[in-house]
Parts: sequence; structure tokens; C-alpha cells
Amino acid sequence: MQRILVVYNPRSSRFKDVRADILDVLNNPTRMQEMSLNGILVGKYEVEKTNVDDNAAKLAKLIRDGDVVLAVGGDATAVIVANGILLSKKDAALAALPYGNFNDLAKMLKVKTLTDVFKAKTAKLWPLEVLVDGKHLRYSTCYTTIGMMAEATELFDNKKVRKSLRKGHKSSWRSYPKLARWYFNNRSKRVFLPEFKLNGLLQKKNTTDYLAVNGKKLARVMRGGEWHKDARTFWHTTGRLKSFFRLSMFMAKSMLKRVPGEETKGDNLEFLVPATVEFQSEGEYKILENIEKIEIKKAEQFLKVLYL
Repeated sequence: MQRILVVYNPRSSRFKDVRADILDVLNNPTRMQEMSLNGILVGKYEVEKTNVDDNAAKLAKLIRDGDVVLAVGGDATAVIVANGILLSKKDAALAALPYGNFNDLAKMLKVKTLTDVFKAKTAKLWPLEVLVDGKHLRYSTCYTTIGMMAEATELFDNKKVRKSLRKGHKSSWRSYPKLARWYFNNRSKRVFLPEFKLNGLLQKKNTTDYLAVNGKKLARVMRGGEWHKDARTFWHTTGRLKSFFRLSMFMAKSMLKRVPGEETKGDNLEFLVPATVEFQSEGEYKILENIEKIEIKKAEQFLKVLYL
């Protein structure tokens, strides 16, 4: 008997839709029968008020071989599921339905409805792996940033922001004015990244951001590539984005063509002195303190995903 393990966050901006479209359907035998989903065993995992890495570790203990682990939410929920599956080392597949602000992974996989999940094909997705001072931190399916862009994502942890997005929220476009407001309020205060070497080369002192790209889109509007299909390389760049002009040019190129940068087989960021930096993957923010080195590379194991 196939099992679908549904992962959702009751505090997300679109939880009412998740409950109506997914949870209520899976709890109703008549609806399941109408959708020809008889014989499907349903399990659930409710995201806890801790963090991505804690939730992924707990989810990993629940995953079995043959499971379809369904992320119903935004990229934060999807990254929990991706990390949970990879940590479990089970033969399970990830599916993602778009019920968040940006939904980069779900839109890349093109699975939109519960019915789509059961007619989708399987593919291999090669995620990024992030190590801090030689220890595994997190897997990332679409992108990872370090610096000012990472710090901006903390905005969505704010209760007032979440509450405002929850009201009739159907589109990510309501998120962009809040990000713009954060930028103009904080860019004058923003300190640059601590001095670091990227793959042995000393970076400019006024660098604000490092970006590793593995998916087609970042925050829905920035274009990446199909690096998730490549087992060896990904795309990377650094930026000096405190200047509004530089940020505007960077965003214009990212939206109209692709994120500026180049292909890499892996990156080592070595800080000249132990540093504190802001890190995020798929919008999930974390402060890294007193660190000397961050390594970003392609993971040695692929992630099985469902796509249309």
C-alpha cells in the first residue's frame, strides 16, 4: 500500500487553502474515492515552531521507503521535506504543491494539484550541500545566499508581516513591496560581508552578497538555470548591492536574462577572521556565528522528485 506523508505549516500565510484543498480532502473517504485514491495511506507532519533543520531531522525519522512526501506550502516547507528525505536516506520521493509566497521548487516541478501528484513522473534532482567549518548544515534545492539578501528574508519571520500576507493572500507580488521597504530602511545601516576569500581569491571589501544558484527561479522573478539536473556544477556570483543603482542593474539582468555569474564545480568561502554572517536557503534564514569557512558543493546523493 502506497503512503503519502503530507507536510504542512499551520502558521503559513495560506493555511486556510491548504486545509480546504488538501487536508479536508485526504480526511474524507468519499472525496478520496471520487479522485480514485482508494488504498492510499495518509500520514501527516505538522511543522513545529523551531527551525528548518530541527523539523527536517524529526521528519526524517518518519519517512519510509516508497513514501511520497508532499510539501504543501511555500519553499520553507519544501526545503524541510527535501532535507528530511535526504537525511533519512530512504527511497522516498518529494512532491511540492504551491501554497506559499514564491514557490520556486513547486513551480519548477509544475505539480499544481493533489491529482497531479499521483500522475507525475519521477526525476533526479541534484541539490546543493552547505557545510560550515567542515560540518553539514543543510541541503538546498534551488538557491542559497549569504549576506544582505539572506538577511532580508528574516522579514518574513515577523508576525505582523505574516499576518498581513495571510489576509486573502493568493500571490507573491504582495511580498515585493515589503522587501523593497526593508531594503531602503536597512541599506544605510548594512555592513558589508566580513573579508573573505572565494576559492583562494580575496574578494572586494564592499561585497555584500554571495549567491549560489541551482534552480530555474529565485523568489519567482530572478532567472537561474537547470543546474538541479547537473550532478557536478552550479552557478554562482558575488555582488555589491548596497548601492541602489547596482541592485537595480543586478535585478534587471536577473529578471530579463539570468542572474549574473559563472559556472562552478564548488565554492569555498574562507573568512580572514572568525565571522558572523547571515545565511539562507529557499528563504529560510539562519545566523552563523564565529565561523571560519563555508563550503558549497553538489550533494553526493540525488533527491527523487515528482514532476509534470
